[in-house]
Amino acid sequence: MLDIRPITAADHAAWLPLWQAYQRFYQAEIPAETSALTWQRFLDPAEPMHAALAWQDGEAVGLVHFIYHRSCWTSGDYCYLQDLFVAEHIRGGGVGRALIEHVYAEARAAGASRVHWLTQESNYQGRMLYDRIGDRSGFIQYRKLF
Repeated sequence: MLDIRPITAADHAAWLPLWQAYQRFYQAEIPAETSALTWQRFLDPAEPMHAALAWQDGEAVGLVHFIYHRSCWTSGDYCYLQDLFVAEHIRGGGVGRALIEHVYAEARAAGASRVHWLTQESNYQGRMLYDRIGDRSGFIQYRKLF
C-alpha cells in the first residue's frame, strides 16, 4: 500500500538519499549547503515550497517538490512541480502518477489555476507518463544560468 504525505522534520534521513539519487539521474551536483537550505524552506510554513514523500512498506520510495508562484495571466497562483523522483527498483508501479496526482490535489485545494513542470527530452519513461496525465504546452524553455 502506498502512502503519500508531506515531509516532516523527522523525514530528512529518508528524503536525502532520494534527493541525491534524483541529482545523479539528472547528472546534477547541487551543493550540500543548497540542499540544506532547500530542506529548511520545505519546513518553513511561510515559504511557497513544499515536499512530499511516497512511502511503501515503511520505505520512502519517491519524492515530489512543488512551488507556488504568482502569474500575470490568472488570479490563482500556478504550481510548479519542480522535482519528481521514484526509486529505480519500483518505477512503473504507479508511484510517479500518485505523486503527481498528490500535487494536483494540493494545488486545487490551494486555489492554484494550474500545475506545470519540465523534463528532459531524454526522459522517455517519464514522458510516457506525462503524456497520459498532462497536456504538452507547446512552449520551449530558454534560460540563462548565472
